[in-house]
Amino acid sequence: MAELAATRSGFVALAGRPNVGKSTLVNAIVGHKVAIVSDKPQTTRRAIRGVATRDGVQIVLTDLPGVQRPRDELTRRMQRRVEQELAQADTALFVLNGDQGVGGPGDVWIADALRGAKVPVVIAVNKVDRTSNPRTVAALQAAADFDLDADVFPISARTGHGVAQLVDHIAALLPAGPFYFPAEEVSDQPESVMLAELVREQVLARTRQEIPHSVEVHVEEISDRGDLITVRALLWVETESQKGIVIGSGGQMVKAIGSAARLELERELGSQVHLDLSVRVRRAWRADDGLLDRLGIT
Repeated sequence: MAELAATRSGFVALAGRPNVGKSTLVNAIVGHKVAIVSDKPQTTRRAIRGVATRDGVQIVLTDLPGVQRPRDELTRRMQRRVEQELAQADTALFVLNGDQGVGGPGDVWIADALRGAKVPVVIAVNKVDRTSNPRTVAALQAAADFDLDADVFPISARTGHGVAQLVDHIAALLPAGPFYFPAEEVSDQPESVMLAELVREQVLARTRQEIPHSVEVHVEEISDRGDLITVRALLWVETESQKGIVIGSGGQMVKAIGSAARLELERELGSQVHLDLSVRVRRAWRADDGLLDRLGIT
């Protein structure tokens, strides 16, 4: 029993509107890139777990999809996963965007959901590096007004301001118990999913309008020759016109996506990478139950 009490561990679910910086915060706490980052809504589609282990404490962070009104089977699954993860969490971390102001209908809706989840809540007002002191104070007060019996922390996930204090507070809330993951692990994602997400991140960085929401990446094969790792990936879109945009004139867009993605894969794998990237049309994939199951979007 002495060994059991020597460590603390638990699951922390991050809730917040799309684009409040949850993925950046997970990466900052873990100290490793486990969630892709983009300014596009719906960037996070799966409940991605990042694992931060230090000083006898293991925090398992679940970067939930941005809470939103479901519109199709994809977003219905994303919303259902949010509800499931909150129900199973030891603590909920409510992330707010201090730069955009706090207290809008989306924030109120999430606060009500957290109140019903009946788990301890911590509030992080993010992006305070972009706000003036009066705006930061107003955002902190608005966060406190949600009446969630939660401590409120001003942070910048991008610069690291306030993150250490937030982590210390979360660690103190976790129950005593053994670690869920080996101390050296930083995520529970399969390698194929992590690599696919890194490719999708580069698509998000280079496309506009409907393309970001209509794209999915599936890694079909990873082949390690020792001195070279070959990754074969399919980039799915829903229409021929989207395929044309992603490929670009003379193939320039897909080449740019592939070149940038290859560098990210090499950084992740620590090896030279050959990325074989192809673009295919798969109509209405966001409504395909079987495909969403295979992609791990449950």
